[in-house]
Amino acid sequence: MSVFITFEGVDGAGKSTQLRLLLQYLEERGVPVFFTREPGGTPIAEQIREILLSPRNRGMSLITEALLFAASRAEHVSRTIRPALEAGKVVICDRFVDSSIVYQGFAGGLPLDFVEQINQMATGALRPHRTIVLDLAPEVALARLKAGGMDRIEEKSLAYHRQVREGYLEIARAEPRRVKIVDASRGVDEVQAEIRALVDEVLPRRFGGGRTAS
Repeated sequence: MSVFITFEGVDGAGKSTQLRLLLQYLEERGVPVFFTREPGGTPIAEQIREILLSPRNRGMSLITEALLFAASRAEHVSRTIRPALEAGKVVICDRFVDSSIVYQGFAGGLPLDFVEQINQMATGALRPHRTIVLDLAPEVALARLKAGGMDRIEEKSLAYHRQVREGYLEIARAEPRRVKIVDASRGVDEVQAEIRALVDEVLPRRFGGGRTAS
């Protein structure tokens, strides 16, 4: 039985650290885990990633941005994510459709139904079993990013990133069973402990989780 788990949150919330610790935890338990990221995950999708995130492309229109994310995601799902799920892997993805809904929809201002429709087509209606949102005040998150340089989307205004955060909170309110908010302002170990518990809930029982075959 395959499981699809996605991680979301404002830029700078600490996803990279928490994902590294989670992958180590799952691998040590013998869980057949496969990690990937968005935008990216295939050679073509990685090329689209470069276009999307390069500061050279600051003038990109919002609709171009949304369509490029969807194009990258279509390639990623068909070439990487679905094959891994069909092989029985636990697939963990750094960002997925929720990112487009909040970044191009809630924060960017594109109609939410448009963003949802193009991504529905791009993914074949694939949905995660669980989405974990690392929640952190954008002021704190952006201060972390500035030390290491920022990409085109990270460079956007504080007001934009505040809308991104509110978008995630709104999705969590609408889908509380799938989307779980984790307070990322706490210590790394405390955050990781909560993430592991949330992941364990959706893992098959043969891996010590709480999910039965369906």
